[in-house]
Amino acid sequence: MQKQQENLQIISLGGLGEVGKNMLLLKYKRKILIIDFGLRFPEENMPGVDFIIPNISYLKGKEKQIVGIVITHAHYDHIGAIPYLIKELGNPQIFTSRLTKGIILKRQRDFPKQPKLEIKTVKAKDRIKLGPFRIEFFKQNHNIPDTLGLFIETPVGNILHTADFKFDSDPVFDRPTDFERLNQIGKRRILLLLSDSTRAEAEGHSLSERKILENLEKIFKETKGRIIAATFASLLNRIQQIIFLSEKYKRKVILEGYSMKSNVEIAKNLGYIEAKKGTFINVKKIKDFSDSKITILCTGAQGEEKAVLMRIANREHKYLRFKPRDTVIFSSSVIPGNERTVQLLKDDILRQKTKVLHYELMDIHAGGHAKKEELKRMIKIMRPRFFIPVHGQYSMLMAHAQIAREAGVPEKNVIVAENGDIVNLESEKIYLSKKKVPSDFVMIDGLGLRNVDQIVLRDRRNLAEDGMFVIVVVVNRKTGRVKGSPDIISRGFVYLRESKELLQETRKKAINIVNRTAGRGKAFNWAYVKRCLRDQIGAFLYKETQRRPMILPVVIEV
Repeated sequence: MQKQQENLQIISLGGLGEVGKNMLLLKYKRKILIIDFGLRFPEENMPGVDFIIPNISYLKGKEKQIVGIVITHAHYDHIGAIPYLIKELGNPQIFTSRLTKGIILKRQRDFPKQPKLEIKTVKAKDRIKLGPFRIEFFKQNHNIPDTLGLFIETPVGNILHTADFKFDSDPVFDRPTDFERLNQIGKRRILLLLSDSTRAEAEGHSLSERKILENLEKIFKETKGRIIAATFASLLNRIQQIIFLSEKYKRKVILEGYSMKSNVEIAKNLGYIEAKKGTFINVKKIKDFSDSKITILCTGAQGEEKAVLMRIANREHKYLRFKPRDTVIFSSSVIPGNERTVQLLKDDILRQKTKVLHYELMDIHAGGHAKKEELKRMIKIMRPRFFIPVHGQYSMLMAHAQIAREAGVPEKNVIVAENGDIVNLESEKIYLSKKKVPSDFVMIDGLGLRNVDQIVLRDRRNLAEDGMFVIVVVVNRKTGRVKGSPDIISRGFVYLRESKELLQETRKKAINIVNRTAGRGKAFNWAYVKRCLRDQIGAFLYKETQRRPMILPVVIEV
């Protein structure tokens, strides 16, 4: 009797059907390899939520089956969940590049109660064996150095994970895409290709960083006042360009923003950023130099409330105010969902008579993700038998699936999966399982609290949209009858002075509810009374106003 073939399972806990929160599992028998461990930013309807991290409940009880974690690069959508979840997984070993290790360890200092991480450094062409998986690393061009793609030998066949990538034949401060190396890998019978889909809906080829440098130099040539460049703190190649141009045009550089300073310090110590002695100055010394000799590199290009650029715009920064001769450069694309916030920030800066430049006006930003032409070329180089698009909204995954079909992958061999899906891979076939694993949101708020659940989130939405309505009732502890008239506090619901009739009727109803539900006897069930107040007053207010404020009943015994 022929032994049934074991299949390999591909399970995504994040990154499919969304941008960010990337976390992929490869499981063979009882061994699990984790690829990336990221977070994503909240949606507009998630008040008070700072980050969203993967739901790892599927891995509970399987901690000893984890053979290791491989991190492709240092962006937070690939490393951001580590401080929150690594302990729960039993603190498995992490394998990644030098720069990524440095950024992970720097961030871990903000979480002193977490265990000491075990991180092994790897580089392009290194090979490691983790359980049944043999992993070979190769360099990929992205907008942060030390990004590594993964060639993974498994018992069912070879898997190629592109990581985030773009093809750049003429970058600056980096080596060009090594197509010879990619072609060598492509000849090794790729069974499955997992490829970055973030820009799959964008036509053409991504811009080279060489073009960005040329356009940035035009700005440095023409600008007579200060240059304030806002970008991602992780976009180290762009940061290096701005430092290089500042030195060329005899400008001092001020770094502002905790993450900006941290990343530049790490990259400089590891040799990924070069700067001459004396290039960087403290913001306190800004008055010692003319405006034409100053570049400010800062965070806040996404309109973050507490980031440097927003604090300058709001006149809250201790040392910096916008001036009419300043030029502000937004050298990053806008994360989906941040469009309105960024637009309002631009408007505020423009009202202060300051010049604003962004990527829609001129090519001063190039994304780090491959567009259609590059994605198709990657597929043709690798010639995979099976294909799964990863990293992106569902529309991006679908667009990438179409690219794969156009590149020659048979339709039946293309799987568009979502978070929680289990994809079964064998040497001769690939298919979705009927089962799914938990993959819903786990939300982190500003206090570091884990898992802000849907009830809390619903209450926050209600408070934000319909306000709060507090009704305070004083009762006689002996009789259970209401004494006097209830007090009412309204926040964000109705203006008390203009709603006297509504409030008077509410007070009457509250008295009737308490007198009716408290009953008679020595012991009163005040929890039941408060529940009746909340439900019945809530129903009454909705009938009268078509709004649902949060009802907070308070019963005081005297």
